[in-house]
Amino acid sequence: MKKYQLGEFEEIVILTIGVLYKNAYGVAIKKEIETRLSRNVSMGAMHSALVRLEDKGYIKSHDGEVTEERSGRPRKYFQITALGKRAMEYTKDTRNELWRAIPKVALTADS
Repeated sequence: MKKYQLGEFEEIVILTIGVLYKNAYGVAIKKEIETRLSRNVSMGAMHSALVRLEDKGYIKSHDGEVTEERSGRPRKYFQITALGKRAMEYTKDTRNELWRAIPKVALTADS
């Protein structure tokens, strides 16, 4: 059994939620990822990742203000839960351990 499961895109999404903090809603998350990573993100992929993260208990959502530009529908904001923070730390620590385990010679241009 895996302690925490974060796919690559899920990791990017949850990190971006952290970056945006109180301004983390779908379109803002998408734009931030596209800007920071120069990577196109479909709203479908975004939505799927947000649903998976929420189903895992790593994020939670709440409705924000109603806006006319959204035809009276509220924005849905996301925030990282305590479990999500632990999953992020676990993922970061695991990656760092793997990086430290790579022999320096394996990362030289001559290898």
